[in-house]
Amino acid sequence: MNYIKNPQQIEQNSFVIIGDIIAEQRPDYHFASEMHEAVIKRVIHTTADFDWLDILHFSPQVLTHITEGIQRGCTLYTDTTMAMSGINKTLLKQMGCECRCYISDPRVVEAAPQQGITRSMAAVDVALAEPGEKLFVFGNAPTALFRLLERHATPLAVIGVPVGFVGAAESKAALAESELPCIAALGRKGGSNVAAAIINAILYQLRGRNE
Repeated sequence: MNYIKNPQQIEQNSFVIIGDIIAEQRPDYHFASEMHEAVIKRVIHTTADFDWLDILHFSPQVLTHITEGIQRGCTLYTDTTMAMSGINKTLLKQMGCECRCYISDPRVVEAAPQQGITRSMAAVDVALAEPGEKLFVFGNAPTALFRLLERHATPLAVIGVPVGFVGAAESKAALAESELPCIAALGRKGGSNVAAAIINAILYQLRGRNE
């Protein structure tokens, strides 16, 4: 069988196809910036879903908040180990950043049943108690997003793309309507893979600027 075996060529060809489809089917669609384009195209690449052209909400200046925070060495907090696993840790480390997930932390495991809350909520509480600039990356747990909003926290930004049918759309709508700098998926779609893709797109763009 004849097929492409080079992973870089596969990815490159995929992005060419994505660009061609957008140009053909959405000729009037305009990206706000190169970073905005990179994020949306990588999410489409991850999901093969062009709905992301319309359902990914960006608050004003959120990409600036995130890129500057990463360049200052902020800490990322994910709601799942899957999201953390999908983020390019090599690039993150080169930027002086760290990624943490407390879903299985003993403090969280103990606190959640004691307080009658989800572990995702307890993990947010643990994260908020730590010093330093925080970037929250949620792809699975609406309760984590609700908890963050309830706490009236002021992280540098929030990526809120929980997927699902119970509370997912509502939590993301609440985030989009808040004053927090955010990237939020509107509706039920999302996922840990989408959350990781957003971060990776930003990291790859920053790497390109530094080369």
